[in-house]
Amino acid sequence: MVGIAGSPGSGKTTLARAVVEAANDRAGTAVAAYLPMDGFHLADATLAALGRSDRKGAIDTFDGWGFLALLERVLAERDHPVYAPAFDRAIGEPIAGGIAIDPEVRLVVVEGNYLLAPVEPWVRIPGLLAESWFVATPEEERLRRLVERHVRHGRTPEAARAWAVEVDGANALLIEPTATAATLLVDGGLPVAAA
Repeated sequence: MVGIAGSPGSGKTTLARAVVEAANDRAGTAVAAYLPMDGFHLADATLAALGRSDRKGAIDTFDGWGFLALLERVLAERDHPVYAPAFDRAIGEPIAGGIAIDPEVRLVVVEGNYLLAPVEPWVRIPGLLAESWFVATPEEERLRRLVERHVRHGRTPEAARAWAVEVDGANALLIEPTATAATLLVDGGLPVAAA
């Protein structure tokens, strides 16, 4: 497993998908799989019950222990598919069993904000990874990408900017210092396609 971490809007999803696509193209078959942390977002109803809806994307709005357990399963269970939740941006909710990691897969590219966070249970994840990459992207570029993404998914430009600055920006304050724990820093300032 290779982990790709970075702040919201850094380009980690684009990089993770490109690595998987390139590996599969080179092999001529599905030897790599993409596994995003976003499938472990708590459901909107759960966030509302916990009073965390206004901070969706913060570290405590994910099922970190469930994500850790899934990564352990992916490493240990090699004789059958392991199913993982996907995340549907159109509805803003996780989708159970949306991703299959088949036994033939030899490279799993795990992607998420908090893969290198130094708090439980996230602190256990780097020990499961062969490598960890951190996508380092200038703040202005991350903000531009985030506003564009939030507008694409239905927010007004003003609401998109507020969320990008106040919520995503607060999360980045926790995520950015974790770059020092990565095996490799990747320049995320290059232009990328919309995620």
